[in-house]
Amino acid sequence: MANTKRNLFQKRRLRVRNKLKKTANGRPRLSVHRSNRNISVQLIDDVQGVTLAAASSLEAGLGVVGKNNAEAAAKVGSAIAERAKAAGVEECYFDRGGFLFHGKVKALADAARENGLKF
Repeated sequence: MANTKRNLFQKRRLRVRNKLKKTANGRPRLSVHRSNRNISVQLIDDVQGVTLAAASSLEAGLGVVGKNNAEAAAKVGSAIAERAKAAGVEECYFDRGGFLFHGKVKALADAARENGLKF
């Protein structure tokens, strides 16, 4: 039976997350979700099961509503870095999910790193 695109995505997502959990050392997880229209990111503490900070291209304050490009991803990345600092988080690990580390996901990660988030 052939694997569907969704099946392959879920296998890749679980493989990435399981590898990252082995090296987490109690750090929060920076989880990225990308759709065709938006990009969102959450800073999650898996020990307590709590979201510490979140940012999305749907927020009007970022000025990228309705846009889904690398520039919008960079603004979301800088926003999550600022909110993580406000929450007292400086180090985390980057969970790209099943998405390739390229394009929008890479732009988000680079912007978060430039604004002081370490991963």
